[in-house]
Amino acid sequence: MTYDDIDFSPLGALTGDDEVVTHSLVRDVRLPSGRTLALITLDNGRDHTRPNTLGPATLAELGGVLDALASRAAAGEIDAVGITGKQYILAAGADLSDVSRVPSKEIAKLVAQRGHQVLGRLSQLGVPSFAFVNGLALGGGLEIALNSTYRTVDASAAAIALPEVFLGLIPGWGGAYLLPNLIGIENALEVVISNPLKQNRVLKPQQAFDLGIMDAIFPAVSYLERSLAWADGVLSGTVTVHRKNEPGKLERLTKWPIAVKIARGMLESKIGTVPRAPYLALDLLEKARSGSRDEGFAREDDALAELISGDQFAASMYAFDLVQKRAKRPVGAPDKALAKKVTKVGVIGAGLMASQFALLFVRRLQVPVLITDLDQARVDKGLAYIRDEIGKLEAKGRIDSDTAGKLRSLVHGTVDKTEYADCDFVIEAVFEEVGVKQQVFGDIEQIVADDAILATNTSSLSVEEIGAKLAHPERLVGFHFFNPVAVMPLIEIVKTPQTTDAALSTAFVVAKGLGKNAVLTADAPGFVVNRLLAKVMGEAARAVYEGTAVADVEKAFAPLGLPMGPFQLIDLVGWKVAAHVQDTMTSAFPDRFYANENFHLLAELPEVVEKDKGGRVTGFTKAAEKIAKKAAGSSPVSADAILRRVQDGLAQEIKLMLDEGVVPEVEDIDLCLILGAGWPFIDGGASPYLDREGASERAFGDTFHHPPIRGIANR
Repeated sequence: MTYDDIDFSPLGALTGDDEVVTHSLVRDVRLPSGRTLALITLDNGRDHTRPNTLGPATLAELGGVLDALASRAAAGEIDAVGITGKQYILAAGADLSDVSRVPSKEIAKLVAQRGHQVLGRLSQLGVPSFAFVNGLALGGGLEIALNSTYRTVDASAAAIALPEVFLGLIPGWGGAYLLPNLIGIENALEVVISNPLKQNRVLKPQQAFDLGIMDAIFPAVSYLERSLAWADGVLSGTVTVHRKNEPGKLERLTKWPIAVKIARGMLESKIGTVPRAPYLALDLLEKARSGSRDEGFAREDDALAELISGDQFAASMYAFDLVQKRAKRPVGAPDKALAKKVTKVGVIGAGLMASQFALLFVRRLQVPVLITDLDQARVDKGLAYIRDEIGKLEAKGRIDSDTAGKLRSLVHGTVDKTEYADCDFVIEAVFEEVGVKQQVFGDIEQIVADDAILATNTSSLSVEEIGAKLAHPERLVGFHFFNPVAVMPLIEIVKTPQTTDAALSTAFVVAKGLGKNAVLTADAPGFVVNRLLAKVMGEAARAVYEGTAVADVEKAFAPLGLPMGPFQLIDLVGWKVAAHVQDTMTSAFPDRFYANENFHLLAELPEVVEKDKGGRVTGFTKAAEKIAKKAAGSSPVSADAILRRVQDGLAQEIKLMLDEGVVPEVEDIDLCLILGAGWPFIDGGASPYLDREGASERAFGDTFHHPPIRGIANR
C-alpha cells in the first residue's frame, strides 16, 4: 500500500478555526535557457512575526498543488518545480497546536503519513525539484528541503534546524531517514540529537552548507535570482552538484554502528534513559543506513505515532506553551510605561558573579557600567575578566571589533563609591548574609539619586529584611539570576510589601533588555527555584546520611529526568551556596527541609565529589567520605523510597507555595523550574509529572491540573 491509498479524511477534524493556513502560491518562471520552472511560494499572509506552519489544511493545499504540477510535468509543460517561502521564512515546521489535538494513536500515525505523502511528493514529480531556503527552516520546513532534489540557502537565513527531539518528538516527515543518507551519520547525530539537547541549538546557513545539507549558498541581496540561475545551470548540465557524502561514498559498515554506539553511551551519561525521543531518534538514524526510503518513512510513522500519543509529548506541549507565551507576558508585571529609564548601571562587587553581571549589562544594554570592590586589586581582576570575555566574543565572531572596543570603554572599575551617584540601577553581588547586604545598601543609598532602583541578587534571603534599614525600602527589588548568568534565561523578580510599581516595572524592563525571562514572586524563603531545589538536595543528603551510597542516591533521582543528579547540581551551584540555602530553608521550615552541619564541613574541601567522563557523580572524594561517615547511619534507603519521598515532598511544597501566594498559579512554578533549573520539557516542569506519578494525590488528595496533563494513550 502506498501513501496515496490511505484515507486521510479523519485529519479534517484537526483543522481548527484557529489554523493560519499557509497557502501554496504558484507562478511559472522562465529561466535564462528557456526552460520553465513552476515556483511555489509558501505564504500565510501574515508578517514575519507569524511564521509559515504546516497544519492539516496547509498540507492538503500543498498536496493538491504538487499533484497538479506532476500532471503538468508529465504533459511537458514544466521542466522543474521550485519551492520557497515568504520573506525571511520558508516554514517553522508542523502546526503544533493541531498536533496536540490528536485524539488517538491511529490519528497520530495519519499525521506522520500525511507529511510523508505530501512532502515526499517533491521527489516524485517527474522533474527535478529545488528548495530555495530563503529564511527560517525548522522541522518540517527543513524536511521540505530534504525531500527536494536540490537545495540552496540564503546566507542571511535566521535558523536551520530539526528541533523535534527538544519537544519530545522525532523528525517524522523524512528527516530521520534522508538526513543521515545525505550528510553521514556523525553529522546527522549532531543535527537531529545533539543540537536540540544543547538548548535547542540551530545551524547558521553557512554551517548547513558546510555540512552538505545545502548544495549552494547565495547572498540575500540576489538570493532568488542567483538560485534560479543556478537551478537553470543544473538543468542544462552547466552546473555540476558535488556532494562529498553521496550515498555511495558513505561508510556504513563500521563507522555507522560505532558512531551510534558512542552516541548512545553519551546520551545515557548526560540525560539518563527516561526521555523517549532522543533514543527513538537514535534508533531511526541507526536503521537509516540500510533499507529503502519507504521502509525508512514507515519507521518514522510508527515512532512519531508513539511519541505524539505519549505523556512526554503532552508535557512538552504544555512546557512549550509556557515558554513561548506565558514567559513573554509576565503575570503581575506593572505597566512598562512606569519604568525608569536606565542610562547607567552600578554593580556592587567585582568577584566572578559581579563580573558576569557587568558583562551581561554592558553587552545587552550598552550603557556605562560601574563596578566597585574593597580594594583596587579586586576591581582590576574583575575588569580583566570582563575584558577577556569580550575578547573571546570577538574571537568567536559574535561581535565585531568596533563593538568590542565600545563595550570595553563602557565598563569602569573603581574603589570610589561616589561614582554611583548617577547610576539609575544598582545591583549587589556580595556575600550572602543579611547584615553585609544591609550595610552595602545603606552606604549606597547615601550616594545614589532618590529615584535610583536598588536590586539584590540574593538567592534565598528575605528581600524585605535586606531593605529594613533603608530610608526608602520601596525602591528595592529582588533580582535573582541563575548561574551561569549568560546562559540561564530566568530572573526571579521579588516584590516586597513596600516595593513600588515603578521599581518593579523597571526591573521587568531591565530583565527584558538583558534578554531574560522574568517571573514575579513574593518575598518568601528561597523564592521558587531554590526552595524546590533545596527540597531535592535535602532529600538526597538525608538519604546519604541514612547510609545510602552517593552513587545509589544519584541513580534514585534519575526518573525525575533532571539534567543532572542532586550532588552534581550541588557541585555546580557550589557547596557553600547550597549549604547556605539549606540553612535558610530549614530555619524557615524546620519540619519540611533537611540540612546537616556536615554541609558546611564539606564546603570547605577543595573537591567534594568524584565524577565520570560524562560529568556524572560517582561518589565522594576520600576526604568528603571521611566527613560524611562521621554522621552517617547504617540504614540504606531503597531507590523507590528515595524517589517517592522527593516526589511527595515536592508536591506538598508546591501546593503550600500556591496557598501562600508565592506565585499566582502553578504554571509560574513550572516556568521557573524549566527556565531556572533546566527541568525537562518532557516532564512539563514539575507539576504535570507529579500529577502523573500520583504524588499530588498522595500529598494533598488532588491534582494540580484538571484533568492531569497526559498523552492520549494514557487518558
